[in-house]
Amino acid sequence: MSVEPFMITVPGSTANLGPGFDSVGLAVDRYLTLVAKPADAWSFYSESPDLKGVPTDEENLIYKVAKHVADTYGYMLTPCEVEMTSDIPLTRGLGSSAAAIVAGIELANQQMNNVLSPEEKVRLSSLWEGHPDNVAASVYGGLVIGTHTEEATHVLYGGVPEVDLVVVIPKHELLTKKARGVLPESLPYKKAVRGSGVANVLVAALLQGNFSLAGEMMSADIFHHPYRGELVPHLQDVIDVVREDTDAYGAALSGAGPTIFCLAPLNRGEAVKEVLSKRFPDFEIDVLAPAKHGVCVKVPSYLREA
Repeated sequence: MSVEPFMITVPGSTANLGPGFDSVGLAVDRYLTLVAKPADAWSFYSESPDLKGVPTDEENLIYKVAKHVADTYGYMLTPCEVEMTSDIPLTRGLGSSAAAIVAGIELANQQMNNVLSPEEKVRLSSLWEGHPDNVAASVYGGLVIGTHTEEATHVLYGGVPEVDLVVVIPKHELLTKKARGVLPESLPYKKAVRGSGVANVLVAALLQGNFSLAGEMMSADIFHHPYRGELVPHLQDVIDVVREDTDAYGAALSGAGPTIFCLAPLNRGEAVKEVLSKRFPDFEIDVLAPAKHGVCVKVPSYLREA
């Protein structure tokens, strides 16, 4: 098969937003970009600090996902040289692995003549990831709400909230496997009902644009905050500073952490960042925006001319 050079861009994401555990995701404007060109053998390379140490051969996650998708649909992939660029930090809770999974699916999809619908991309990526929040946000952009089982995946698009996003990113990593390892196997019935009620109100508040209420629900989570707090000792401190010293709506772990995600009024993110930078000088603090678009593919002019 002849493959023309192309570029894939995938946004990162924040997941859960507190109580929306494994269900609510929001795309953010940090990106993984691939430039794929036909080659004699598969290779992956990058000069991005956030991709340091990523495998450069067929052990690369993007290749593994692409091959799995191609095998599933009975296609043979053409080898490519893939240049990777990313400003999504690895294992920090900003959807780096989800972005790589979606990129791998799109890499295969382009070689398969673009046969996959967005719904099929979400299904394939959820089966690989095990939950739809990060991957669906990377596919669709904006806010997503979903549920996933081995039998079916259902995701609804919730638009693009008009807010600023402030992220507090520690220098240390936190593997998702470790963060999931501290979670309980079950919750008492009444506690689970309470947790689902908080999550329901979070989603309704986000969809109605009632961000003050959404912020209140973010820090009221009982599904994972109480357990992951031991792995992220600064969590409660950041939540308290956000609540008491800024006009941000609320804060929560971003995905499994250790990054903390703050929801702030539109155009007020820099003011929130200034306060947090003074209180937490050892952390990287940045103002992001919801990514309006999910995974996209294009052929830049310089690739056409190559």
